[in-house]
Parts: sequence; C-alpha cells; structure tokens
Amino acid sequence: MTVLAIAIFLVLALLAALFVAWPAFGLPQGRPRALATVGLALFVVAAGLAIYGVLGRPELAVRTLEGNRVHDRNGAIAALVGHLRRTPDDLRGWRLLGRAYMDGDDCVDAIKAFERAIELSRSQKSADPAVYSDYGLALVGAAGGRLSDESERAFRIALSLDGRDRVALFFLGQLAASRGQFAEAQTDWQRLADELPANTAFRQQLLANLARLRAMSAAKPDIGAMVAGLAARLKQSPDDPAGWQRLVRSYAVLGDTARAKQALADARRAMSGRADMRDALNAEAKELKLEP
Repeated sequence: MTVLAIAIFLVLALLAALFVAWPAFGLPQGRPRALATVGLALFVVAAGLAIYGVLGRPELAVRTLEGNRVHDRNGAIAALVGHLRRTPDDLRGWRLLGRAYMDGDDCVDAIKAFERAIELSRSQKSADPAVYSDYGLALVGAAGGRLSDESERAFRIALSLDGRDRVALFFLGQLAASRGQFAEAQTDWQRLADELPANTAFRQQLLANLARLRAMSAAKPDIGAMVAGLAARLKQSPDDPAGWQRLVRSYAVLGDTARAKQALADARRAMSGRADMRDALNAEAKELKLEP
C-alpha cells in the first residue's frame, strides 16, 4: 500500500480519536477525565493501526487485462485508458483504472473512474460491492482522511450488497466509534473480526480493541442527557457564548444536524447584540458544514 494510504488511516484514526474523546469532557475535572480522554484517543488510534493491514487487497496491484503484472504504473494506466477509449462500457476496465490511480496516489482521477464504473454497474444491472467500497476509499483519500456524507453512503451501499465487505465494515465501524455509537461500532468490527483468519495478529488485536470498546460502552456517560441538560440551561440563561458554541458542536458531533442548525439559530438570536459572537458562530457553522 502507498504512503498516501498509510496517511489516510493515520489521519482518520486521529480525527476519530478527537471526536470519540469528546464525551470524556463531560466527566469531572482532574485525573478521571484525563484518563478517559487519553484512553479513548489511544483506543481509536490503535484500532486504526491494527486494522490497517487487514484492508489491503492483493488485486490493487496494477495488472493488464490479460492478468500479467505490470510494473510500470504509468504504462499500465496508459494501456487501460487506451483500452477504455475503444471499449468504454468495460466495467472491469474502469475498476482496474480506478485502482491503478489509487495505487499512484491519484484519488481525484480514481474517483472519476469509479464513478464511471458505478454508472455502468447500474445500467448493466450488475451491482458490485467492491466498486462502492473502492469509491468510498478514494473519496476518503481525496478528503485527506475525512469521511464525507458521500463516502459514508458509498460504504453503506457496499455493505448492503455484501455484508462481509471488509473496507466498508472497517470505515463504518470507525465512523460509528467517532460518533460515540459504540454498539454499532462493536457490531461492524465484530463482523470484520469474523471474516479474518483465526490466528492472525490483526484479528487478535481487533478482538482486544473490541473488548476495550465494550468496556468503554459500559462506562460511557449518557451523552444525550448531558446535551439536553446544556440546552435546558441555555434556555433559562442564554447569555453564555461558550455554552452555545458547545451545544451546536455537540449536536453536530452526535450527527443530529437538525438540532445543530436549530441551536445555531437560537444562539444567533441570543447573541444578536454581539458582533464577535456572530463571527464566531458563522465560523463554527462553516467548520461543522451546517451552512455553505
């Protein structure tokens, strides 16, 4: 796998760690909260690194249509492009081209190739889950390791077509963990573990991480109740700029976009007389993608 692929997994793991660690800030100040935060962060990073090796696909190596290995990636891409000009409806050719681009760290062109493959799979009524998981992986790469709505949708389609798709199970489990949805993350990663050979180091590490995830799930505070309490307090005492920002971000992290947007509107009304807060809320909305 390429340097870009490694970077993608590291960045994703670190981003997820920050989000998963967020609930720990609802714990009391001091050592318990610090330990919880560090533990959550280290868990997600460890999970990402442990599972990284599982996701490699041997077929990502660039090959010609006849199946012989091609060492010159650029030559292989040129050959595939030429072939697809002559036979533009070759679904497998577009998949190979997308993977060749991915192998060369060209996620943007890979996305275009996979989009064409998806278009052909729909018109030919030959849905292939790997096309969707490859597409999702390319989107993650192009976004610097972040999961967008589109990449999440691609992974969910892949999993609906093949409940054992390893790439989809990994990323959807990672996404669920980053949202604090530990039960869903456990389900996805347990299914992934079930797909791995029994005595591999990766599977053993994954099972160890699952055990930690279950322990965290049992000890997790009621985040929904904490956020609801913050919302109720702000309703009674709205002159709290930091509280409004925390409420908006909390809803966004929990994936409740509707409530995040409503909290943003309420915050703007409450802070209407403060230009600095208007600017801060506008920046927050943009960062959280609540507004264009």
